[in-house]
Amino acid sequence: WAEIMRERFQAQDPRSWMLRFHTQTAGSTLTAQQPENNIVRVTIQALAAVLGGTQSLHTNSMDEALWLPTEKSVRVALRTQQIIAYESGVADTIDPLGGAYIIEYLTDEIVSRAREYLKKIDEMGGAQRAIETGYMQSEIQRSAYEYQRAVEKKEQIVVGVNAFQTEENLTLERLKVDPAIEAAQRERLAALRTRRDNQKVQELLTRLEQAARTSENLMPLFIESVENYATLGEIVGVLRRVWGEYVPPAWL
Repeated sequence: WAEIMRERFQAQDPRSWMLRFHTQTAGSTLTAQQPENNIVRVTIQALAAVLGGTQSLHTNSMDEALWLPTEKSVRVALRTQQIIAYESGVADTIDPLGGAYIIEYLTDEIVSRAREYLKKIDEMGGAQRAIETGYMQSEIQRSAYEYQRAVEKKEQIVVGVNAFQTEENLTLERLKVDPAIEAAQRERLAALRTRRDNQKVQELLTRLEQAARTSENLMPLFIESVENYATLGEIVGVLRRVWGEYVPPAWL
């Protein structure tokens, strides 16, 4: 990683050579069938992240394939992390796997394949060009199609979906959002727009629109706009007027 940062991006600060990463468990693996099984899936994935040295971790909730998670399912997801951290012992050493051959082999394989992807994308003209030509989306669709085919042919077993099914009636608690939350948020927004300097906000949004039509760095304007209480919707609305909305190409 340090070599890539130094040579590819000419990074000068040694701190920027360090690989820091956040891990989120794979929401795509969660199933609506037998949702309690998702607790086990998330536990395995979270443990793998810790064994891999992640600095930050998010664990999905067991009911996210069905609806927004309830407080109970969120608590279970949090407790999963805490049990791994405080009861499993895997966080007590830097490298609990001790350089196991299979892990080193798979790591090298990931690096090799990732470099192949990067090389191909570079040859296309970079990430933006790869997106514009539909390459990124087509690769995602191809992968999803191949996985679904493997599930349907039972080459890939998903417990509770294509194997070990049971007749079940879902008894999980559903998340119910109190409509009063929306009303309170609307009141807060109205109050914000009343007490802020709206003339200053409009000036900043005008400057942002003008800058967006050039190659100027917009980040300082984003920061100044937020500091003066321009809302995300107002800022995005300006950019939408200038650039329109991105519509990904459809590829088969």
